Amino acid sequence: MDPITLLCVAFIVVYGLILGLVAPYVNLTNKNFGSLVPTGLAIVSGSLLWAILTWSGMHYDEPWIWIIVMLGMPAAMYFGGRQIAKSRG
Repeated sequence: MDPITLLCVAFIVVYGLILGLVAPYVNLTNKNFGSLVPTGLAIVSGSLLWAILTWSGMHYDEPWIWIIVMLGMPAAMYFGGRQIAKSRG
């Protein structure tokens, strides 16, 4: 594994942590799940999106991969959190 890949994954983790810190202020918390669930959803979805897009041929230095990942992470966090709250509610 090259250092650039590790830096890309580290960036996704840091961005997911920032999204997790913002989650309570945009009503993404619920009494049915803990405060780390939105962070986990963002990190896992971002890592999966990045891996799938890299595998499908997009290079990590192209802006399109990062636009898709950085817009997909909050969307997955929002819809995943709503789905978890609905299933536990």
